[in-house]
Amino acid sequence: MASTSQLIEQAVSGIQTEVPALANLKIVVGLELRGRGDTQLYRVELPGPKVTKGYAEDERLHVSIPRSHFNELAADGKLGHWHEAYDHGHVRIEGDQRIQRLVGQVIAKQEARSKLRKAR
Repeated sequence: MASTSQLIEQAVSGIQTEVPALANLKIVVGLELRGRGDTQLYRVELPGPKVTKGYAEDERLHVSIPRSHFNELAADGKLGHWHEAYDHGHVRIEGDQRIQRLVGQVIAKQEARSKLRKAR
């Protein structure tokens, strides 16, 4: 079984593969994985990703997700699965509103391009 750091790297790489425009984004994200009575904090530095355990004091965004959902999404979650988890409130994002808006716009444009390709 992969370590949590490896799962985080796999999840970030998967999203960057589906949304290449995010691969160049330079940002530090705090990741909070909530389990049964346990919370794990990680600092994820992009591009990379460079994952370290602990609180990210210089984070621009903070992502909070239940550990069980994260394991599923990291293993074989596509962008649509992440988007659905966000829409249902399983993934919560806090932090700089401008960066949230920017990332949201980039993802929306990529999803629109993907739908156009499928329609052809």
